[in-house]
Amino acid sequence: MKAVEIAQAGGPEVLTVTDRPVPDPRHGEVRIKIAYAGVNRPDALQRAGLYNPPKGASDLPGLEASGEVVAIGDGVTDIAIGDTVCALLPGGGYAEQVCTPAAHCLPIPDGLSLKQAACLPETFFTVWSNVFMRGGLNAGERFLVHGGSSGIGTTAIQLANAFGARVFTTAGSDAKCAACLDLGAEVAINYRDDDFVEVIKAAGGANLILDMVGGDYLPRNVRALADDGRLVQIAFLQGPKIELNFAVMMMRRLTITGSTLRPQSDLAKAEIAQQLRQHVWPLLASGQVAPVMDQQFALADAAAAHTRMESSAHIGKIVLKV
Repeated sequence: MKAVEIAQAGGPEVLTVTDRPVPDPRHGEVRIKIAYAGVNRPDALQRAGLYNPPKGASDLPGLEASGEVVAIGDGVTDIAIGDTVCALLPGGGYAEQVCTPAAHCLPIPDGLSLKQAACLPETFFTVWSNVFMRGGLNAGERFLVHGGSSGIGTTAIQLANAFGARVFTTAGSDAKCAACLDLGAEVAINYRDDDFVEVIKAAGGANLILDMVGGDYLPRNVRALADDGRLVQIAFLQGPKIELNFAVMMMRRLTITGSTLRPQSDLAKAEIAQQLRQHVWPLLASGQVAPVMDQQFALADAAAAHTRMESSAHIGKIVLKV
């Protein structure tokens, strides 16, 4: 099969088309003939040598895809050959076929195309597990998500809005802010023009913040939180190390937590999949929530897709057509 591998750690140019053996599904796994694969920031981190795949996972990048099930391993009973699914992957999505645990597959929501469905797993698993399961977002709370025009941001805005939260977000241009408002954000802050800390504090402070920036955003997020607020960290685009005054956290009863999705157990990911199917898939089927699409590239043009993503010019998700 054709696949795109990381020839060596480096920039987008190290993504190289190659031939690989078709993988065989292990116990509890299915093999999917991929139609589309999603492109995500962790793919770029892996390409740069900063995010190694878990033990036993494919060394190929790609953490989500959609397509047709063409083979099933022992112990798989609830998915059949010929089913169309979207799936969270441990790796290997930049290829014509991939294996993944059957419990990490979800049906294509009614009304969505395979292209749209390929954008769901990595992003929706991440947002649901961090905003709702870990962050405990409730209706009526003030929720701030940074990077509102990203795949994570556009998903978080829509889901938080659908479940009754007041959504605040940051973005880097007026056009991106406008897109966030269209998705349901109450306030979109152009961080090049305004200080998000002051805007959020004027509104009463954030009950929950979802951040992927890190760096000097960490102490600023703490200042922007309301008393008893929660900060959930899911990435560090500006670095993971900063000095924090934890006395403030104690006096104001703040919670600082975070997670990464890929290293979690298969069982933990299966639980997230079950919750998504119950709580979120009906919203996708009804059209209340929808993936925001940016641009499509051919599998062989994965380097161009990474260049697009790392330019931060995109709004929503980038996909590879396989």
